[in-house]
Amino acid sequence: MSFAVGADAYDRFMGRYSALLAPQLADLGGVESGQRVLDVGCGPGSLTSELVKRVGASAVSAVDPSEQLASAARERHPGVDVRLAPAEDLPFADGEFDAALAQLVVHFMADPVRGLAEMARVTRAGGVVSACVWDHAGEQTPLAPFWRAAHEVDPDLEDESELAGAREGHLGELFRQVGLRNVEETALPIHVDHETFEAWWEPFTLAVGPAGSYFAQLEPEQQRQIEERCRAEVGEPITIAARAWAARGTS
Repeated sequence: MSFAVGADAYDRFMGRYSALLAPQLADLGGVESGQRVLDVGCGPGSLTSELVKRVGASAVSAVDPSEQLASAARERHPGVDVRLAPAEDLPFADGEFDAALAQLVVHFMADPVRGLAEMARVTRAGGVVSACVWDHAGEQTPLAPFWRAAHEVDPDLEDESELAGAREGHLGELFRQVGLRNVEETALPIHVDHETFEAWWEPFTLAVGPAGSYFAQLEPEQQRQIEERCRAEVGEPITIAARAWAARGTS
């Protein structure tokens, strides 16, 4: 798996979906003017952009472990304090923020419990920690047709369905495990239209994330088989209906 990719590749792969999640996650986190907020695992900044709209650049901080994506977020959001750091080791003092948010990140944390505990640590008492993760276990994601086709070609592959938070209720379990209080869980739905099959498919060839990394290491014939199976399933035009499991809690 890799996120050592350029921001443009990430945008083409996931940006069109994460941009629709960002306002919903910010609402769940209760982000509003006057707060200081943190975007954990910001990537090139889909959620960061939404936070800046709500509280202003000077009140937003962001971190990402990918140097390329952190640099892109910094360039795109002048005035935001963007740092190169993993969720498990946040470079901030205790209680620095009113809210800490993580969009499509918990399932990629090396240690999700430690990462969420760090988010709680840097959030003030009574502040909000919120996160969302695609419903991979329920196959309600923009990636589901790809993984179904890949399983037909390679039945033994490991997909994203077992990642942290990817099944209903697991995010809430993790929130409670780190001691967050008043935990609430919900689902964030999105719909995205693609006029052609290629518009949906091409980003899978860019080696972004688990799906892209898996596809890149396959033999050309296996790649062709997966593409053809996807084409037969989704057709065109394509409407992707997906949802992310989400949770919030107070520190």
